[in-house]
Amino acid sequence: MMNITLRQLRYFDALARHGHFGRAADDCAISQPALSMQIKELEESVGVPLFERGGRRLRMTAFGELFAERARDILRGMDELHDLARTARVHLTGRLRIGIIPTIAPYLLPGIIAKLTARFPYLELGLREAVTTRLLDELREGQLDAVILALPISDPGLTEVPLFAERFVLVRPDSDRDKPVPSRDKLHEMRLLLLEEGHCFRDQALSFCNMRPARPRELLDGSSLSTLVQMVGAGIGVTLIPEMAVPVETHSAPVSVARFPDPQPARTIGLIWRKTNPLAGRLAELAEVVREAAEAQGLAARGPVPDPADTP
Repeated sequence: MMNITLRQLRYFDALARHGHFGRAADDCAISQPALSMQIKELEESVGVPLFERGGRRLRMTAFGELFAERARDILRGMDELHDLARTARVHLTGRLRIGIIPTIAPYLLPGIIAKLTARFPYLELGLREAVTTRLLDELREGQLDAVILALPISDPGLTEVPLFAERFVLVRPDSDRDKPVPSRDKLHEMRLLLLEEGHCFRDQALSFCNMRPARPRELLDGSSLSTLVQMVGAGIGVTLIPEMAVPVETHSAPVSVARFPDPQPARTIGLIWRKTNPLAGRLAELAEVVREAAEAQGLAARGPVPDPADTP
């Protein structure tokens, strides 16, 4: 009879996802030798190798791939049982895994954490910052409970709760402070700095500017909004950023901020979770906390958000 523990399955799942003992050990908050020992004991219990060892890369065996799928099903089921028990309690408690996109996290997350900690003292937060596609994959796989991102997602398996609307602003070199705000069509003629591919904010900015997702020569990429703003300060071009980023990103760069005429380009920020998540009823409490954190920054909902592509 095989003697397999849930702890071993979680360690195995981490190693399967990371493909590296060091990174998996860090993810599990244990030492690498301890992780290696647990994986070895698991393989002895199963009686079949789960990984190919040799060289610099760690690969799963064919059986290991099948074992990983079943292990994730078991872990997801155990997490759902845990969540089901938590729904019997009055408020959010225990571990809550939240994903958030990079164009929101640095600016809104501190307020969210402060409010959640004050309201739910027994809540254990697990936070994950990544681009939208990666967060959605992890949400569907049960690795996250909820995600804060830009809507819409339009997935029939997910619940979407709009929280607030946020405008985009134009960031230009400080020497352009007194110049007229360019129209959307005029942005075609300027060197536009955007986040690198994979960020949904890049696609939203391109939509407003009525540019194709392809990479024209006048576009330059940056890995973060901070990098883009510093490039603008150096006179390399102009960029669009969400208004919540303005106080943090523009205070140390020689740039000016301008708002577009109405209807201004904007995005809707929302909270999403799996419809099958037993915590669904409690996640409405999380949505309210995120909304309050946004209101504290002057980002309260202000009516429907226009489609950037429809902005004249």
